[in-house]
Amino acid sequence: MGEYLQGKRSTGTFDMDLKQFIQQLDALQGRLEQLYHCVNTSNGKSHLLPSAFKELGMASEELQVAMEELLAQAEESAAMHVKLAAERQRYQSLFEFLPHAYLETDTKGKIIEANQAAANLMNVSQRFLVGKPLDIFFPKSDRRKFPAKLIQIQQRNIQQEWLAQIQPRQGKPMEAVFTVSPYCDLDNQPISLRWILQDIRDRQPMLRGDNYCNNTNLYQNRPRYIYHKGETISLKPHTIWFVCQGVIKLSTVSESGDEIIVGLVGESMPFSSSMTSLPIYEATVVSEAAELISISCTEIAASPQLSQTLLPQLNQRLQQTEFLLAMAGKRQITDRLHCFLDWLKAKFGQPTSEGTRLTVRLTHQDFANACCTTRVTITRLFNQLQQQGIITFDAQRHLVLRD
Repeated sequence: MGEYLQGKRSTGTFDMDLKQFIQQLDALQGRLEQLYHCVNTSNGKSHLLPSAFKELGMASEELQVAMEELLAQAEESAAMHVKLAAERQRYQSLFEFLPHAYLETDTKGKIIEANQAAANLMNVSQRFLVGKPLDIFFPKSDRRKFPAKLIQIQQRNIQQEWLAQIQPRQGKPMEAVFTVSPYCDLDNQPISLRWILQDIRDRQPMLRGDNYCNNTNLYQNRPRYIYHKGETISLKPHTIWFVCQGVIKLSTVSESGDEIIVGLVGESMPFSSSMTSLPIYEATVVSEAAELISISCTEIAASPQLSQTLLPQLNQRLQQTEFLLAMAGKRQITDRLHCFLDWLKAKFGQPTSEGTRLTVRLTHQDFANACCTTRVTITRLFNQLQQQGIITFDAQRHLVLRD
């Protein structure tokens, strides 16, 4: 506010100087007219003076017009300055009264700005938050992970969410949802990070799509767990995971040590170690990020309504397992690959102008594991399909199936 008032005083002084200068120009022009009149009525012998005074008067008029235009621009600039200051004050008020903790840090995690909700969550005075490293509000066991997380955020350069613990000053650790979005310069390079922190107990459910989530209270008062591409999800006994967003790869290991894909779980589908008899069973995120909730088997068994709602989702998993078994039974590798591509197109396809884009991005090794072959063979077959114009890849390396 002090800078604004100072700017306003400076603008007012500048306007006053312009007006005084214009008054001086008016006085000068009047004096030139008097001199011009005196020269014309005198008996002077010089014929150059009237012409010189006339040209000087014209120059004075042009200068006066220019100064009046400059004054108008200054007044317009001052009005815009007042308007921008009012808008900044309005957004500052909105920032302060946001219900969630909002922070801005530099790319190294040092707090640049924080609202009152952030101060309340951290149990620290708002003015003492600025300049503090964000990771000092993490439990000691989690602080060493923070630098790697900052690098990951800036490399991906997209809004991300994850679940972590936060340690308020003189308080007990609590689970919180971190939403972070990089703020970039004109070259799309992150220059700061903007954070929203929510106590997971205050996290409101978000309903997605026209699926079972809209018909039950499945999401009510349940924590959300955020995982990123390549991360392995912990499979707890007697607990079922449900995918709210993203794609999870389910796999096992053969006697020879090769990975075998036994499922790809998408939105609103369940998975659990309780749903298989395989001794080795892993769940890995293959989308850019995945959002999950968990429900205990005891709760499902005690709720007939919940059990009935989940039956169609379990049926989808059974159908998927049978499909993968039937696909593995095909003798020709090319038949298995074409069958798998058709299934991916139906389940994870997104129509585009170039064809059908697969929203899930699998590696050649993933395709090899699903089709029971080697990565070298898959790479060779993909090269053939590209040459035939059957498949292509977009700028993000997502596979596109030509219609």
